[in-house]
Amino acid sequence: MRAVLWLVEGTWRACIDAARELVPEDASVALLHVTQPDASRVLGAAAGGLLGRALPRPRAGAELGPVEQRAASELLSAARERLGREGAELLASRGRPEREVIQAAAAADLLVLVRDGDQQHLGPRSLGPATRFVVDHAPCALLLVWPGPVPTLSAGPGAPPP
Repeated sequence: MRAVLWLVEGTWRACIDAARELVPEDASVALLHVTQPDASRVLGAAAGGLLGRALPRPRAGAELGPVEQRAASELLSAARERLGREGAELLASRGRPEREVIQAAAAADLLVLVRDGDQQHLGPRSLGPATRFVVDHAPCALLLVWPGPVPTLSAGPGAPPP
């Protein structure tokens, strides 16, 4: 069995904890972190807005690359340590998260991911757009984890009246 764990800042610990409990010890595990290229573009656009288009300026955003790589590496290392499996493969990817995750899941039997939307209510809004895409298009089995306490049934849509 091969399991891929999609790790996202803020919720990666819940993903690791669920995998530690539910993924068999003999499974091959890959830890995946995806860096979105948008941060560099946003910084460049902000600099253009502040400085104006006519003025020469340094290429804003170029310096983010090494910072993003270091942050991804640190997150993956911390995740492998928390998981307690030294043999876990570390995958640092860059691109649209939903596409990168689907591509990584193509070689997996199980994909572990965490809800990233509304955490106070049950229902479709508990998934952000990228996570919804992955849930709808994953080519393997999924383990979808709540990052915190699971809301009660009364918090969901169509809940019975009290």
